[in-house]
Amino acid sequence: MAIREGELDQDFGDEGPNPQGVALEVGPLPEVDLEDLAAGAEGARRLIVLDGVEDPQNVGALARVAEGAGCLGMVLSRRRAPPLSPAVARASAGAIEWLPVARVTNLSRTINYLKQEGFWVVGADPDAPESLFRMPDRVLQGDLVVVMGAEGRGLRPEIEKLIDHPVRIEMKGQVASLNVSTAAAVLLFELQRRAEVG
Repeated sequence: MAIREGELDQDFGDEGPNPQGVALEVGPLPEVDLEDLAAGAEGARRLIVLDGVEDPQNVGALARVAEGAGCLGMVLSRRRAPPLSPAVARASAGAIEWLPVARVTNLSRTINYLKQEGFWVVGADPDAPESLFRMPDRVLQGDLVVVMGAEGRGLRPEIEKLIDHPVRIEMKGQVASLNVSTAAAVLLFELQRRAEVG
């Protein structure tokens, strides 16, 4: 598509990024079927499931962490998650282009399906009796789904009931919890470390 001189400057304005005379128009990011996502690859499969994380910045940051930690993909609900927008893409630093995303209607049914496919479900819960760092290696190896809840609200009760291994991250300071993407980074990279040890 031809762009007239000055048109890019109009679109971006003085305050926006400098396009340097180049623009690319792309379609929406594709989403994949849950079944394809669960099929995965050889070795331990890891998926991240978001329960009610609605802020595009958090979803993007979570995608960045999940892709960096070697997850096969991310599962979002249709009603309680944002679209894969430019804001999500920016916050993901491009990771959302590489991390497959499945969008589902019912998270409870989805988690039950993944359990039938051989996944164990780990849920981040600041009130969990077991610390992530004290759990035996055997529990945190194999095919795992990591479920992260919304900031403030955490996991919904119906999702909490489906968690096989609720874990907490031990906090030593005065702050009681971490941002959801930071908590996911701690959890996912600890799982990656355990998988490599095993």
